[in-house]
Amino acid sequence: MTSGGAQARILIVEDEAALADTVRYNLEREGYSVAVASDGRRALDLFRTDDPSLVILDLMLPELSGLDVCRQIRQSSNVPIIMVTAKDSEADKVSGLELGADDYVTKPFSVRELVSRVRAHLRREDMMDGSAASATFTGGPVELDPIRHEVRIRGQLIAVPPKEFALLQMLLRLKGRLLTRDHLIAEVWGGDYFGDTKTLDVHVKRLRQKIEEDPHQPVHLVTVRGLGYRFLD
Repeated sequence: MTSGGAQARILIVEDEAALADTVRYNLEREGYSVAVASDGRRALDLFRTDDPSLVILDLMLPELSGLDVCRQIRQSSNVPIIMVTAKDSEADKVSGLELGADDYVTKPFSVRELVSRVRAHLRREDMMDGSAASATFTGGPVELDPIRHEVRIRGQLIAVPPKEFALLQMLLRLKGRLLTRDHLIAEVWGGDYFGDTKTLDVHVKRLRQKIEEDPHQPVHLVTVRGLGYRFLD
């Protein structure tokens, strides 16, 4: 996967032609290479052939839903996915995030804001790819290798999407310390992130499902009520 600047390839999955054209135009002005799919099946075809750096994915699509597209992408790739949805209910947002999306925007949205989010996600990917850190981070049953971008839990290799990986790496690197929600969001999603803390909380929930023997009673990734999270051995 290639990310960053003019080399980054963006796949827009959107069946509203006018909106797709507007987003494409603004992303191409930023120097990105952009492909557009207007239905879910075409999206998967383009994903396999184009190897995009980031996917902007509408949930309401013909042929195959955005949630199904997200699920299938996550079976083989950790590419950043930004969901776009006209639905504004908490349940719809959480469903997409739990399937592996990294972020969401709700229609109608500011194209400038979306472009800023794309830039922030790709910047974070570049920072992770270019990291010179060679240390392996461990905590509880978790071993994280930032160079190989691998996570093992109880010795078993586990697939972890990019934002979960970055979040887990920060929690392990600062193991034992209280990390506030605002600090985690700024470090993992970037200081210009426009979303709310629900995205962070859903990513923590997904990590607990992988790490904890009982995710409902976590002993490693624990909540400090009203403040944030802490990782414990």
